[in-house]
Amino acid sequence: MDQNLSGYKIFYEVATSGNISKAAKKLYISQPAISKSIVKLEDSLETKLFKRNSRGVTLTEEGEVLYKYVRDAFESINSAETELKRMKDFNIGHLQIGVSTTLCRYVLLPYLQKFLEQFPNIRISINTQSSSQTLNLLEQRKVDIGLVAEPKTRKSELRSVHSQQIHDVFVASPQYLKNLESICGPDYNVFEEANIMLLDESNVTRRHVDEYFKSMNIEPAQILEVTTMDLLIEFAKIGIGVSCVIRELVKDDLAAGRLVELPVKLPIPSRSIAFMYNAGNTGKSLDSFLSIL
Repeated sequence: MDQNLSGYKIFYEVATSGNISKAAKKLYISQPAISKSIVKLEDSLETKLFKRNSRGVTLTEEGEVLYKYVRDAFESINSAETELKRMKDFNIGHLQIGVSTTLCRYVLLPYLQKFLEQFPNIRISINTQSSSQTLNLLEQRKVDIGLVAEPKTRKSELRSVHSQQIHDVFVASPQYLKNLESICGPDYNVFEEANIMLLDESNVTRRHVDEYFKSMNIEPAQILEVTTMDLLIEFAKIGIGVSCVIRELVKDDLAAGRLVELPVKLPIPSRSIAFMYNAGNTGKSLDSFLSIL
């Protein structure tokens, strides 16, 4: 088919105008070249496409069938060119963001609102997964920017912007702690007696907490693994156990008394979240998002 693409264009123009002379003027080529191209296309398809008469040419039955498909194809190409021009004229682009559901809900949304107010014509796709998965997608350039828990080590091509500190803490509902004390007494060890709820082991946050446990020689007797931070928060609020969550995400619940932060001998070291992107990625959409951070 590749060798016939120009022939299809000539066929389309001749069929549309019904005249070889008019098609030649539109395509800026000679009439003999038009006729030669038509004959070559007919030979390759082994069928007659035009009937010639004194007023010009008309399509054969086979030519009508071919014209229907060729017309649709060229109209689609014209529509695509129009859309590309519209995107260029109105700064329409596509931005792909990687983020966990928790960071999307608690951190990303205000930035998205600001971004859309300033750049309403840029299309946005949000890929929700763990920070580890987002980092992999950034390395592969499958997302433009990610909001992630900043890793201790990173590939050299990854850049971070707008970093902010977060603090992992242990929280539970007042009723759960009251029940635990009534069962175990006032001097209970929370890590030995409580149901400790953590993210699953593939999560960056979980690995950070596990390092803390190791440094403090803590071995929780009972661990319940949960896939999202949102579930950790909700499970703690309904009294299932003690959750390790990000303090900044539950500040309203702490202030309202729905959750209580448990004191520990030494706090879990703070860490940071940041917007990260691959330095090899370029484009107006990414630059526009970076401009609001």
